[in-house]
Amino acid sequence: MNHKSVIPSSTGEGISVYIHRQASGVGRYCIEQLIFALFAWIPTVIGIGLRAVVYRLVLKMDGIVAIENGVRLRFTDHIRLGARAYLDYGVYLHACPQGIRIGARSLIMHGAVLHVYNFRDLPHAWIRIGDDCLIGELNILRGQGGITIGDRVYTAPQVQMLAVNHIYNDPGIPIIEQGITAQGIVIGDDAWIGAGAIITDGVTIGKGAVVAAGAVVTKDVAPHTMVGGVPARLIRTIKQPSPRCEDIGTDRF
Repeated sequence: MNHKSVIPSSTGEGISVYIHRQASGVGRYCIEQLIFALFAWIPTVIGIGLRAVVYRLVLKMDGIVAIENGVRLRFTDHIRLGARAYLDYGVYLHACPQGIRIGARSLIMHGAVLHVYNFRDLPHAWIRIGDDCLIGELNILRGQGGITIGDRVYTAPQVQMLAVNHIYNDPGIPIIEQGITAQGIVIGDDAWIGAGAIITDGVTIGKGAVVAAGAVVTKDVAPHTMVGGVPARLIRTIKQPSPRCEDIGTDRF
């Protein structure tokens, strides 16, 4: 890709590029921005109640959803929120086609950025978050290669999941002209990601795994293990607890 080809040649072209990177079309952009101007700023439960009703005009909700004031939404027609999902103040969702899906009762906390910036027509660009998850404060999720998060996944503050990487093999060509890779990230059910951890493109984290604070994960993490460090390495295996009496049915004997 030649980066010069994406630089607008006129003010009008620049405005057109801007609008089409904010919404699915000019008409859609105008409607969304009008609704945001009228309702996005309103604080307290009054604003939450109004947005729970009015925002249904521009995005998909499967039930009652709580959206705080100060939440920024782009490509709202590609956003789906499950019942009782919650978007905290300062959250930013930029969806693009295939978009962002947040499951029932999942919480996206203050300042989190979920970004699917797909203008290269990548086939698996999305962010899909399961039920009962918590995406912590100031998390950054870049979903060009696809980020799929299971159920009951918790992330601490300032976690980054970056499902995209630049190619930099040829020193004679600027990095921005060498293209990207976007393999995707998968987080299994019941995983816990510690504060400041970074998950790089192409990584799968297994069910029930734990990533320690500050870790940089560049390889797959097996289910029910704990990893930490830079780059992340195995710390220990999380053993299954011994069965309880009621689990093995001793009352039947």
